Amino acid sequence: MPRAGGRPDRETALPTQSAPFTRPSAPAVPAPPARLGTTLLVIVTAYLMVGVDSTVVNVALPDIQHGLGFSRTGLSWVLNAYTLTFGGLLLLGGRVGDLLGRRRTLTAGVLLFALSSLLGGLAADGGLLLAARALQGVGGALIAPSTLALITTSFPDGPRRHRALSVYSSMAGIGGSIGLVLGGMLTSWASWRWALLVNVPIGLALALALPRFVAETARHTGRFDLPGALTGTAGTTSLVYAFIRVSEGGWSDSQALLGFAAAAVLLAFFLLVESRADQPVLPLRLFADRNRAGGYVAILLLPAGMFGAFYFLTLFGQQVLRYSPLRAGFAFLPLTLVMFTTVRLVPRLLARFGTKPVLLTGLSLAAAGTGWLARLQPGDGYATGLLGPLVLVGLGLGMSFMPLNATILSAVTPEEAGAASGLLQTLQWLGGTVGLSVLVTVYGTATRHATGSPDTVLTRGAAHAFAAGALLTLVGLLVTATVLTGRRAAGRRAAL
Repeated sequence: MPRAGGRPDRETALPTQSAPFTRPSAPAVPAPPARLGTTLLVIVTAYLMVGVDSTVVNVALPDIQHGLGFSRTGLSWVLNAYTLTFGGLLLLGGRVGDLLGRRRTLTAGVLLFALSSLLGGLAADGGLLLAARALQGVGGALIAPSTLALITTSFPDGPRRHRALSVYSSMAGIGGSIGLVLGGMLTSWASWRWALLVNVPIGLALALALPRFVAETARHTGRFDLPGALTGTAGTTSLVYAFIRVSEGGWSDSQALLGFAAAAVLLAFFLLVESRADQPVLPLRLFADRNRAGGYVAILLLPAGMFGAFYFLTLFGQQVLRYSPLRAGFAFLPLTLVMFTTVRLVPRLLARFGTKPVLLTGLSLAAAGTGWLARLQPGDGYATGLLGPLVLVGLGLGMSFMPLNATILSAVTPEEAGAASGLLQTLQWLGGTVGLSVLVTVYGTATRHATGSPDTVLTRGAAHAFAAGALLTLVGLLVTATVLTGRRAAGRRAAL
């Protein structure tokens, strides 16, 4: 890409109703190969900041509760306020980048994320902290789709793009692990406030680096789909809220049921609007490709089975193995290292075997690792009960996420890369939220009438939750096996 400071020429043609887009401004000239490495570093650092924030606050929650006087119920909204706005706005954030320019959108998201982190770190009461966390979610929803779309449009199809996707695909798991470790260190050595304030210098550095190393994408003029944006955002927000309520109050919670009903109505109307819009927030033609449609289903189910399991691994480590928050964060490092190493090798595996065999192997390993965790006993230590499953899950995730990202984004037109990325990450985030709700419900059912020591009860419930997570992953495996065509040639072209 050229130096990001280069502003594309503005298009003077007025929008028409005869085509989904007017002729866009001239695209930026691709950057020389030597510069693509720096471009990738800046992009993945922005995404890593969001990934770290997904867990860095978790280990600080007891200190936040003590410092700001949160009730137990109110404390959960330190996480939920972020979840609600981030999950609800991802789809819209992707489309904003398509229309206004992805670097511009990413820079705005980074600055908003840094500002809200500053406000949260300086918050004098609980209300200000919750408002800051909600604002962080808005910033994250602008960052995440723009980073993935920028990789799609910045790196030429072939080996460079897929190496970039391999690094990007490892960032979610790495960010979560780094967040647990960093949160434990900052909380133990300084204050819970630094779990938020650490984002400020990183965000400012990124805002300065983006114009220098990342070129702006072409802006596509035309009418913004306001009805689609409103109904889509309201519908996904209602759905995320409903699942948050389920994880707290169970499936009979009246507010959860109202949230599901509202989501069903809003999302049905959203699909109707999108089918008729000239420039939809979600182009329904993205589902016309069988492989992409199957990839979207799998990217929903894989986090549903995995991310909820991580929650119970953290509980087991801290409450049964008596790990400190910092040690519990380090316990995930084998998974992180294996996942990162595996992802870097996946392009070679795709070249040799094709996309579908690699993806089926990855999902099988992830399901096997989670199923192994279902055999946990209270007397199991880290080496005997957790290390083996963590390695298997790391292998499985490393062989799954990058091929899924590549399958979904394959052959997406540049003007729809943001929408495709936003939907991918909306489904991934929603899958994690749905999975946690399902696994928490399974855990509650298993422990409701359980007897024995607290360690025994927790381990029994966690084992049932792990079994449910393995089942969800197996459903994703079934979808992949039956829907994806497994075109070997496509897999070779993607990795050569």
